[in-house]
Amino acid sequence: MEKRKLQRIKNRKRALEKRLGSLTPLMRGSVVELSTTCGQANCRCAQGHKHKKVYFSMSANGKTKLIYLGKERAAIAKKYTANYKALADLVDELTIINMDLLRPDVLK
Repeated sequence: MEKRKLQRIKNRKRALEKRLGSLTPLMRGSVVELSTTCGQANCRCAQGHKHKKVYFSMSANGKTKLIYLGKERAAIAKKYTANYKALADLVDELTIINMDLLRPDVLK
């Protein structure tokens, strides 16, 4: 591999590694909106206009866990899950870079 290309790869790797620490706090999961009924016979939800509620959902040990967020905490949870996705994307890119750096012709 030519030296300039190798240096670009190493520079990109260092830049990605610097970003790792900025991706916290994070959570694996999804922010979901579910429709529910309250059970009151005279409520509009009894006629099909269900109440919208926001939850955080994640699976652990084969079971789905839900916690109620409400609208005010949904934005925070969305940021945390976006950080997790960004971290996963960063790890994928670092993996490809490290695979390139481990090629036999690079280690010579």
